[in-house]
Amino acid sequence: MAGNRLVVHSTALSLIVLMIMMILSPVAEHSNLNEEKISETSGRQLDDVDCSGYTFEDLFDYNFALFNIDIEDDWATSSMSATAYVNGSNSATVRENLDGLFDGAPGGNNSWISTDEREAVREIGPKCIVDMDTRLGIREGIPHRGGVDWNDFEFVEEGIALDEVDLVPTGHAEERNCQNLLAASNCTEVPVSVTDDLQIALFVKSGESNNMRFDQLPNKGDSNFTLALNVTNMTNADLLLTFPIIQGLRISNFSMQDDGIEINSHEPEEIYLPDGSLRVKQHVDYNKADWPMGRNLFIDFTTSAPESNDIPQWSGAAPNNNSIIPVMTGMEYLAVTGEEISTWASDSNGWAMECEFANSAWSSRQDSNGNLFITSTSTISSTAECSIKDPFGAQNNDTLTFTFGQPFTADGQINDGENIDFTINPTGLVNELSVVAHAHQTQTMGTSRSVSVTSDSVTISLPMEGLKPGSVMVMGSAQNSNMLTLNFMLDFELEKISLPPVLDLTVNFEGNNATWDASGLKFTLKGEVLDPDGEAVTLGLSLCGSQATDFTKVGKNWEIDVSIATCVQQGITEYDVIISATDESGIVSTLNVLIKNQYDSDDTSDGSSDDSSDDSESSGLPSVSLLATLSVTLLGAAFARRKLE
Repeated sequence: MAGNRLVVHSTALSLIVLMIMMILSPVAEHSNLNEEKISETSGRQLDDVDCSGYTFEDLFDYNFALFNIDIEDDWATSSMSATAYVNGSNSATVRENLDGLFDGAPGGNNSWISTDEREAVREIGPKCIVDMDTRLGIREGIPHRGGVDWNDFEFVEEGIALDEVDLVPTGHAEERNCQNLLAASNCTEVPVSVTDDLQIALFVKSGESNNMRFDQLPNKGDSNFTLALNVTNMTNADLLLTFPIIQGLRISNFSMQDDGIEINSHEPEEIYLPDGSLRVKQHVDYNKADWPMGRNLFIDFTTSAPESNDIPQWSGAAPNNNSIIPVMTGMEYLAVTGEEISTWASDSNGWAMECEFANSAWSSRQDSNGNLFITSTSTISSTAECSIKDPFGAQNNDTLTFTFGQPFTADGQINDGENIDFTINPTGLVNELSVVAHAHQTQTMGTSRSVSVTSDSVTISLPMEGLKPGSVMVMGSAQNSNMLTLNFMLDFELEKISLPPVLDLTVNFEGNNATWDASGLKFTLKGEVLDPDGEAVTLGLSLCGSQATDFTKVGKNWEIDVSIATCVQQGITEYDVIISATDESGIVSTLNVLIKNQYDSDDTSDGSSDDSSDDSESSGLPSVSLLATLSVTLLGAAFARRKLE
């Protein structure tokens, strides 16, 4: 908890693990609460916790949980991520349980769940989880069941991270500041009874490679082994178990047992990924009314050949023999997406494509999503003979020959500030290319331009209109009848320079720049502002050393009332107004406007005076203009300390 150290019961600390459903009993064994141990540890601090041997799934209600467990290539470490989805009334139960963790601490067990309590859970959770059983065990040899000496998985504290979504929903109608005196200054809380959905997650901490470990399997998966998982109290969950690449690894048998008696259950599903690794998907459930019955899952694995196995078959969606597959050379390049290549062949156990290149410096690989990557030298092209093979080594004798190569090189320049000059240089890989391209930013694209390219270089102008200042790339596609479509995104390290805002002043009906208020102490200016790049614009005004930003803006139109009080105090009677418009890139446009005192003679006056006035009247009374000027001066002095509105 921010700023606080809470004293909690060991029982309460154990409940933290309920947040990520990682506190089930050891494999094939159920442990009951040890009330004596709870009593002995009730005075511990948050950083001195021992959560070993406790199970509290019956106190934690989730609607669905998803576990991802990846066995690493060393067959000694593993990465786990787990997400619990808690909805409706179950979420209120979770909040109540977590608030109860902090009974006796400031703000704890008061029917309100706070952000301080949430932070305390995040902070001490990994320390508590590392004491818990992972529920996973593995053992080499013949299939195993029951209470054998399992090679148990253990948590690694430094690899554990916890997080949540909406445990304390932000902006809730019943949200309030925390009421206890020791709460953090920014602490908020909501009643535990709120039913907003929430999520709780465990994952590998940033900068770490795993969060579980076990004794390395001597044969690293090449011999038979059994994986066991305690699924007691897992009411509704999916498990995804992914193993390193072992040719021929498969499930040979499985068993779900309740207190040692085999039951009918969901069968594990084998999913062979394109990179050759095996993923097992298993759904588990448990009726809470069956508690304290223990339920365990056992899955047996082998690398022995299956009794029957089909051969992968090319499909009609595969490219024709001798087709061209475009790539950018001199790097590892994503040539074909997994989604596209998955349609090229079929096999009930999955398949992968292997290519042998004429140029030995070239190579190919598929990742777990099936994406085909080509690694090449800077040479233009290389042919390759490609075959398809399933995880058990069954291979189709029919192969396809493809030419992998780069159909063009390119260059991009910005010369006029408004367009990209995109130059396409054909390499001769194909006789003709149809190219469509546009200037591109993350969420914005310029107008597309198309061109046909044969043997000579071609330059097209790609408009940048509508794009914001900053980095801009070239995106497009190239096509040929005997070539897969090349979709490209080229970064020439180009920057679109910000254009200054366009700032204008609108004259009034009398043709004047300003419209004076009846008091003579302020005037109104109106105008328009536009930014050619579509960026937001901030307006500012300067007059007689004072600043103002209180413009009224509607679309491109702006308006501001300007007080002359500061000018009057300084004896200034002509008002040199400077208006500035600054866009998001910091580019500034300014407009200088000279506003004369409204009582001064017109600029177009020839300066002659009217001699028809009576001398005595002239000498006895000041002129109307003089009276007005004195009034403005006196009134202005009263406002001398006020800033521009």
